[in-house]
Amino acid sequence: MHELSICQSIIEQVTEISRQNNAQSVTKIILQIGPLSGVEAPLLERAFPIASTGSIAQNAILETQILPIKIHCNLCGNENKADISKLICSACGAWQTSLISGDEMLLKSVELEKFEEASHV
Repeated sequence: MHELSICQSIIEQVTEISRQNNAQSVTKIILQIGPLSGVEAPLLERAFPIASTGSIAQNAILETQILPIKIHCNLCGNENKADISKLICSACGAWQTSLISGDEMLLKSVELEKFEEASHV
């Protein structure tokens, strides 16, 4: 299951973001995943608690958002959404299309809880 190693990589990125922002914990991570990315969101969600144990993101919520597949028609120039098993132009029916999006995995946002700064009296 390569989703565990993906989660471990995400935890490394989130840890660095937390360090740069002087955060004490991560409360939420939002990932956007394309259907053609090769990543299975349910498996990623199951692997996350294992990968995050003992990390700054141990108690974080992992939210996955599935992105649509978008294509560009090389014949008519139309851009539209497509199905994973049918990457054809919905305007002219051509199969000569180029993928615009749908194969990515993006770290959309990270919600952090920052340290309280002590006040000096």
